[in-house]
Order: sequence, then structure tokens, then C-alpha cells
Amino acid sequence: MARERDKLDQLYSRKRWRAIRQLVLNRDHYTCQECKRKGKPAVYGNIVHHIVELREDESLAYEVDNLETVCAACHNTLHPERSSKRLKTLKKRKNYVIHFKANQELE
Repeated sequence: MARERDKLDQLYSRKRWRAIRQLVLNRDHYTCQECKRKGKPAVYGNIVHHIVELREDESLAYEVDNLETVCAACHNTLHPERSSKRLKTLKKRKNYVIHFKANQELE
């Protein structure tokens, strides 16, 4: 059985997805909609984001009203579980403290 991530990756390689993605980018004029909502100046965006995640509802995968253009920074904010900062934190080496006691036999 295919892993969930593999299934999602297959969706993004389909011709239908590429066409809808281009439609959304053109609709939003390649402008980050998240930055726009926050009142920031127009920021270039080239990532098409599912507002309702595919894991929650796969039926919305190709629904144009569920898609918006975002910049990389906003996409990382919207998906902190995938950001490299979190991965670095998870991979960060743990420091262990070792406590020593005097050996009573040697005293």
C-alpha cells in the first residue's frame, strides 16, 4: 500500500494539477495572498497552497476556491511541520550529563 506522502506526490505530477496550478497563479497574479491579507506590499509567490489540507479532505484537491498563491516564507509559516528550522531542531544533538560518584572501595 502506498504511503500517504507518495499518494500526494502523485497528485502534484498530474497534468490536471499543473493546469489548475497555472490557473491559480494567473488568477492571483503571482502575488502572495497571505502577505496581501496581512497588508504587506505585493510579494512574488509561486507556490499554490491548499487552504484545507489534502490530508483533511482529498475531494478539494482540484477545487480552485481551495487554492491560493503564497510565497515560500508564508508557506513555511502555514506548514511549520515541514520547515527546515523544525528539522534542524529535531536533528540537533542532545547533550547528556553524566554524574560521577567516588568509588567507596578505593577510598
